[in-house]
Amino acid sequence: MTDHLLTRRTALVLFSVVVVTWGLNWTVTKFLVLSVSPLWSSAIRSALATVTLLVVLLARRQLIVPARGDWPVVLSVATLHMGAFSALIAFGLQLVPVGRSIVLGYTTPLWVAPAAWLLLREPITPARLGGIALGLAGLMVMFNPLAFDWASRDALVGNGLLLLAALCWAANIVYLRRHRWIATPFQLVFWQALLASLILTTLAFLCEGPPPAIVWTRELVAAFLFAGICGTALAHWAMALINRSLPATTTSLGLLATPVMGVILSALLLGETVSLALVVAMALILGGIAVGTFTGGTPAQLSRAVRRPVVRSP
Repeated sequence: MTDHLLTRRTALVLFSVVVVTWGLNWTVTKFLVLSVSPLWSSAIRSALATVTLLVVLLARRQLIVPARGDWPVVLSVATLHMGAFSALIAFGLQLVPVGRSIVLGYTTPLWVAPAAWLLLREPITPARLGGIALGLAGLMVMFNPLAFDWASRDALVGNGLLLLAALCWAANIVYLRRHRWIATPFQLVFWQALLASLILTTLAFLCEGPPPAIVWTRELVAAFLFAGICGTALAHWAMALINRSLPATTTSLGLLATPVMGVILSALLLGETVSLALVVAMALILGGIAVGTFTGGTPAQLSRAVRRPVVRSP
């Protein structure tokens, strides 16, 4: 098989499916971590994604052995995003509602700008400062003492883990910006998933012991298959096609619908309450991301900034 460009209509339809899939994936992950321990659920999901990606790459004749220059990015994505981000989100979802979790997880771009300024010497423009300010205002709304239970250990730990997950993803994005790519991101994603699976499985054995006696219901099997195959592997493959067929600005703006979709689906499927504070916070955070991303640099800078990380959204 060879790569080809999709028509705009087909790409937009496929993109809509990916956004809904990633939004739903948070609710599915919540179900998984309430049924299986966080590290083992992350390891199983990652293993399913690895096998699926291997099949897809073999079918497309795109399976390669990464060049030496690409191994650092394989290690970066496997440890910081597919490993640390996934595990921390799994632990956080045990303690925090899905709606709040997904909004905190998507604060990632707010931390990228100051990190890129500090480590990559990228300028922080007034627009980026404004975007960061909007995002931080959203976080202040979420952690308003009148709305947040500061006396709850579970709330503090859960929210802290979710913010740490966002920082791990941000660190990975900063590295992606400076990496000199040899292979395409999609050609490397199998090796990233494979390494992440090995890391997560090792951590699961060390921290949680041997695999638990899982009660395999049809719902649990379906949830793992959806999270591993649809929510991870096929979504990555679809985004590789979408990124080649749509402008970077379109895909990056469209991905802001993912947390909105996640909040809506968690309310519909889990009966979670969508408070006014959560809606305001989400609007401020996503608005800050949009302002900081799309008015904060030249078109070339924006393409480098948003195009690579899009492929690996959760």
